[in-house]
Amino acid sequence: MSKNLKVTIDKDSGFCFGVVYAIDMAEEILDEEGYLYCLGDIVHNDEEVARLKAKGLRIISHEDLHGLRDVKVLIRAHGEAPETYKLALENNITLIDASCPVVLKLQNRIKTSFDDQEKILIFGKHGHAEVIGLQGQTNNEALVFQDITELDQVELPAKFTLYSQTTKSVDRFYEIKDELLRRGYEVKANDTICRQVSNRYEDLGTFAKQYDKIIFVSGKKSSNGKVLFEVCKQVNPETYFISDPEELDANLFSENDTIGICGATSTPMWLMQKVKETIEAY
Repeated sequence: MSKNLKVTIDKDSGFCFGVVYAIDMAEEILDEEGYLYCLGDIVHNDEEVARLKAKGLRIISHEDLHGLRDVKVLIRAHGEAPETYKLALENNITLIDASCPVVLKLQNRIKTSFDDQEKILIFGKHGHAEVIGLQGQTNNEALVFQDITELDQVELPAKFTLYSQTTKSVDRFYEIKDELLRRGYEVKANDTICRQVSNRYEDLGTFAKQYDKIIFVSGKKSSNGKVLFEVCKQVNPETYFISDPEELDANLFSENDTIGICGATSTPMWLMQKVKETIEAY
């Protein structure tokens, strides 16, 4: 293969500000104290988690939290349910709260709706950390669905408030709202989708069109990664999903190819850089 392989990293890819904020907070404490507990993976990217674990980050589950006393625990960008804060108080745990401001605002809105006796529907991924935190604001009474077909078999109240996980597609949210209105429900739609994430849908589509091949770098657990990968694949069928440079295949590339590298809101820039260097070394 000749040296005419042109590789470009999408400058708008990489961590969203919520993730940057959480990682900066964690690194500050790790530099000072050498270790820090974190409730769940700090980011849905195994390579970045491994980097921080090497600095002393200890990933724990909610079950582990019950057995901890007098320590510092980081709450990641996804946010937490009220139960977590209550338990921390009881166990004298200092919470380092790195909940994303966009998520916190949404939690507050949902709590206010719930306190006002509104019926609440949340468009979000079942079991996702952010969604668990949102449901917690409603005493777990909110109805969560990730696809509108799930509502076909459910008897819904005549009137309700519709919310969305912050990383969902804006278009999809409004399609769901319109469909529910068509079905005769009285819907109050609260669009709380993060614009930093939703703008990437458009930007990535534009980026993916410009290259022969797209290498999309993301953790396998990232729901945002799955969606953004599909956005690229729709405009450029030559889009390939990898989590690690080792998954690259030299046979994928031909002479004079233009290659675009991009990723999810949980993909670190250093990892995309590593992918670029690996391709350029072929």
